[in-house]
Amino acid sequence: MALKYAVNNSLSAITSLPSGISGGALNLISTQTASGSATIDFTSGIDSSYDSYVFKFISIHGASNDGYFLFQADTGTNTNYNQTITSTNFKATHDEADTETSLSYRTADDLAQSTSFQRLSSPIGTENDECMSGMLQVFNPSSSIFVKHFIARTSTLDMSDFNQHVFVAGYFNTTTALTRFRFKSSTGNIESGTIKMYGVS
Repeated sequence: MALKYAVNNSLSAITSLPSGISGGALNLISTQTASGSATIDFTSGIDSSYDSYVFKFISIHGASNDGYFLFQADTGTNTNYNQTITSTNFKATHDEADTETSLSYRTADDLAQSTSFQRLSSPIGTENDECMSGMLQVFNPSSSIFVKHFIARTSTLDMSDFNQHVFVAGYFNTTTALTRFRFKSSTGNIESGTIKMYGVS
């Protein structure tokens, strides 16, 4: 088999990839903006068109202090948002004064065959400069064979002037296709912020 290679160090002339190569592009499907919202639901555009979906959280700001940012999923046209989750959760922290740091597993924030909402962040404060941003990726939600894995990373400025970097991973223990996702705060509404949903091609 002959090897093909670039004849120089510049690839600037390439305008598109061959059809056999996946570019891993993010294709924006939906954008929702919170405004005192009790929940933010994505109920369409989640199907077998993409192998995975990415949600980006941009400056999520709570209406009540100490609210965790949560998510759950459901199947078909169901609206119970109570799929069974097993997950793991840890965080790294650093304060603005550069006096305290930590790296810890968060037993209270993981789930073990639970139908509760999954925590994706540390508690978010309500001061003007306090918010959370991050991402969540859900893999192969339309599969009728496998469970549905997810990974998430969020960065939160909390009430004590700490940056809380939270890492979450887990799976929905169902072989039924997931068709909808719900995001909410553990207390009060989501005062403001944007969530974008992308399909990964």
